[in-house]
Amino acid sequence: MTAKILIVDDDHTIRNSIQEFLTTLKFETYSADSAENALTFLETRHVDVIITDIIMNGMDGLEMTKVIKDNYDTDIIVITGYTGNYSYEEAINKGADDFIFKPVRFEELLLRLKRVLRERTLTQERTLMLERLKKLAITDNLTKLFNSRHFYSQLENEISRFSRYQRPLSLLLIDVDHFKEFNDTHGHLEGDKVLYHIAKKITSCLRTMDTAYRYGGEEFTVILPETTCSSAMSVSERINEAVKNELFNGEEKKDMSVSIGVTEYLPGEQVTEFVRRADKAMYMAKEGGRDRTTLLLP
Repeated sequence: MTAKILIVDDDHTIRNSIQEFLTTLKFETYSADSAENALTFLETRHVDVIITDIIMNGMDGLEMTKVIKDNYDTDIIVITGYTGNYSYEEAINKGADDFIFKPVRFEELLLRLKRVLRERTLTQERTLMLERLKKLAITDNLTKLFNSRHFYSQLENEISRFSRYQRPLSLLLIDVDHFKEFNDTHGHLEGDKVLYHIAKKITSCLRTMDTAYRYGGEEFTVILPETTCSSAMSVSERINEAVKNELFNGEEKKDMSVSIGVTEYLPGEQVTEFVRRADKAMYMAKEGGRDRTTLLLP
């Protein structure tokens, strides 16, 4: 992808010569005759690197550099002919990624630009890799739902939000009925397919603010922010119907169902007690005949 470069200088001769040089090298270039116009430009357009003079009418280049670094993902090379007034350290402390003196030699400018772009690419790749690793750390590999570690972390966050705003918070704990028998009959590969499809069905019944997790084995849990227990019961019934309408093991219809425990958060209670009550409600659903939802109030 062609790098986008913005040249900022109130001297049109310098600005135009740098832009012409970089354009011949196939960079996508833009120009601005002041820091103020450059900031206006950035409100609607993205560039990878800004090349700017320090001394300009109005806002100077270092001031602009600080504003840009605080608000945009853009690298900056600053140019100055006043070596006594501005130091390399001052420019870097303001956020500049490199520093070059006038008169600008195009060969040196190109070398510095390529270095900044190379480091920018490496930083972006590193950030992307860290984001992927973070996602893997909180995701269940089979179902692609969040895992139990992330469940407890997110539940703590939702309880903190409950404490601030006093909005209802409900929890579902879901267990696949007769899953061991299914595994023993059809094998673990088919069992894994069942878990994957059930996870998809659970997710399809939720709002954007709701989150589903693989709690462990054939158990799932769902956090329902701003949801009363009666509304949570409706969600759980939709999930159970969605699971029963799914086809498993190829085209052969298997009698699959889930038992769901529902409860609502009680102000001031511990996370473990909240989860324990949902778990107890789920076991009550199993003892009551499975394929059903049981509500257990605080």
